[in-house]
Amino acid sequence: MAVIELRTHIHAPIAICFDAARDIDLHQASTSDTRERAIAGRTSGVCEAGDRITWEAIHFGMRQQLTVEITAMEAPFHFEDRQVKGRFRSMVHKHSFEETNGVTMMSDHFAYETPFWPLGVLFDTLVLKRYMTRFLEKRNAVLKQIAEERARAQ
Repeated sequence: MAVIELRTHIHAPIAICFDAARDIDLHQASTSDTRERAIAGRTSGVCEAGDRITWEAIHFGMRQQLTVEITAMEAPFHFEDRQVKGRFRSMVHKHSFEETNGVTMMSDHFAYETPFWPLGVLFDTLVLKRYMTRFLEKRNAVLKQIAEERARAQ
């Protein structure tokens, strides 16, 4: 199982960061390079526990779909989405938030397994892990920018 761990410091209150991370419209804006969009289940607004979202995007030149379910949520500290259907053998993305002196630490724990062992493991080693890390870092940079703008507007 591959794991990507990211930490992003955001100069905004925890509630703003938590809601921004669950915002489907913001997610779509942050993934414009892959033309990611929600096409089924909850398709706008903020996701809640039990929601299912089917995302469609272009990755590696192919249109792909991923359906996730929000399987855990403790506002404003944590939520988790798990793949229900998609290209990964399995995928769990845990989002955690902790605020100290007005700065929120957003942590991502993205764990996944590739199909087609051993070819999937080779693809992950050579390409996928780096690709997914950059994808999540770009998304987090946009999320940070929007959350900080929202905090300044308050």
